[in-house]
Amino acid sequence: GMQSHLQALLSLYKLFCPELVTITLPGKKTYFKNSEGPWKAAITAVRQRNQGTSPLSQAVFLSMPQPRSRKRKWNAQLVIPSSSAYTSNLGEDLSFTSKSFPVEQLQTFPQLLQNIHHLEFPSRMGSVLTNPLLLHYMNCIKDESIYLRLSYWMGQMLQEECTWCVVDKPCEEEFRSFLETIYKAECFLQEGFSACEEFLYKTLPLWDGVCCRSEVLGLVSWIPLSSFSDVKSYLYDPLAQLFFTSSIYFKCSVLESLKELLQNWLSGNVVQADLESS
Repeated sequence: GMQSHLQALLSLYKLFCPELVTITLPGKKTYFKNSEGPWKAAITAVRQRNQGTSPLSQAVFLSMPQPRSRKRKWNAQLVIPSSSAYTSNLGEDLSFTSKSFPVEQLQTFPQLLQNIHHLEFPSRMGSVLTNPLLLHYMNCIKDESIYLRLSYWMGQMLQEECTWCVVDKPCEEEFRSFLETIYKAECFLQEGFSACEEFLYKTLPLWDGVCCRSEVLGLVSWIPLSSFSDVKSYLYDPLAQLFFTSSIYFKCSVLESLKELLQNWLSGNVVQADLESS
């Protein structure tokens, strides 16, 4: 296959022994990413912030592109918009609307039970996080497309709003509120979001252990069960760096979060075992 490390090796052969390489290689010169890039960007961002000369934002996400400028706040996405599919004034759409229930009219649990197979999710997936009825729907109807849409939106918002990864006059209180909203939704669903797991693995090495501490550790407690090698390198190692140099309160908070993580894993395994046995 045309992996970057193989291309780099073949390019060396083609340079010194061109008769040995007959295939055409793409004309790119950088085959490996600079691992020090994010750290250099983070140090530069902190230096500019302390000097008060930070006219432009700098993204220090690990191998992540520069976030686009935000035109709308994340909390503007938490309101369910009017359904564009509900147009009963058109005669040709009457047959369609008789089968679909406008999600903005969903107010009670009996309505959810009666129309659970006729709901169309809103265009703003963020509104699901603050709507218990739609969270109930996600628990009952395991529609992969819903989780994919929510994961994509959440990943984008976490990247753009992260206080310690983007230096653009970030508001810690808004980001704290966003993480708290996600955490409450995870507690309601009794499962973690894959977008949060990816976000934590990428940003914990850059986290100072202070900003949004309780919210971040709350998300840590809902990381989905995965292989121990991934958890050790992406979760335990970054936390250990902070653990050994922080206060006793932080140490206790980390241990409490990891205890809740273990409890959630055990609960998930019990449920899965019950489903398999039945």
